[in-house]
Amino acid sequence: MWLKLKKMGCCLLIIVLLPYVMTVFINGPSITAQSRVDQTYIQVEMSGEEAEEGQVIEMPLEDYGIGVMAKEIPADYEKEALKAQAVLVRTDIYRQIQTGGNKEAVQGNFWNREEMQEAWGGKDGIYYRKFQDAWQETEGQILTWQGQPAYVPFFRLSIGCTRDGKEVLGNEDCPYLQIRECPDDVEAEEQLQTVEVDDMDAEVTALDTAGYVTNVRVGQENISGEEFRKKYELASSCFTLQRYNGKMRITTRGVGHGLGMSQYSAHRMAKDGQTYDEILNYFFEGCEQKEVAEILQNTE
Repeated sequence: MWLKLKKMGCCLLIIVLLPYVMTVFINGPSITAQSRVDQTYIQVEMSGEEAEEGQVIEMPLEDYGIGVMAKEIPADYEKEALKAQAVLVRTDIYRQIQTGGNKEAVQGNFWNREEMQEAWGGKDGIYYRKFQDAWQETEGQILTWQGQPAYVPFFRLSIGCTRDGKEVLGNEDCPYLQIRECPDDVEAEEQLQTVEVDDMDAEVTALDTAGYVTNVRVGQENISGEEFRKKYELASSCFTLQRYNGKMRITTRGVGHGLGMSQYSAHRMAKDGQTYDEILNYFFEGCEQKEVAEILQNTE
């Protein structure tokens, strides 16, 4: 069954990249902007309140990728951090295509131009061009593990270090997801956040190596830290619980799940002069940076 799904995924990847490969074969490496690999059209399954269930649209991979970046990372971050983000987004797109089996559409969690304009206001033109440059300057580049598009998670802000992939995922499929020190993150304005909810009988009962909550007892029930985080819409699953004035005070550290690349650290590393290649190697050491065309050749 797995081999069948893998073959189907490879076929989808070939279909997506075929126009690009044919253009290179016919015209050579000096292809025009219109034949760039990231201008390939892909199927995107829409999400959000306004999307109809199962709605699928077709759009250029570049437009979708920029839309994902715009939604996921602050526009005022350093360009090298945005370029690192572009590689991760592109990697995830091709990973979805290759591992999706008979599911032809990628998940549509992105901003369209109207949403960008609403979020950025008068800086829309500047920010859009910044994202576009970051995307185009890394065109076709993805991270791979054992010759395939890698699993490359990212999040906004760590608690001072990232998490161990084996602990979070419960397997050893991604040994490159190691704990990485992110000292600048602890100084970020968003590092500590506090919310108050109705009082409850609850206590943290287990943490992982990095300090994120892995288990919470709520009454007679045990739930994971991520489940608790989602239920109370917390910034992260690194939190403490304290009863205060008839309420439960929850103090969180960091923003996001804590696995993979800290976007804030990437931003600070870029400010210190590090390139996107160096940023990616720090958070995903052992992964190889390749062109998607190379992956296609290896699957033929």
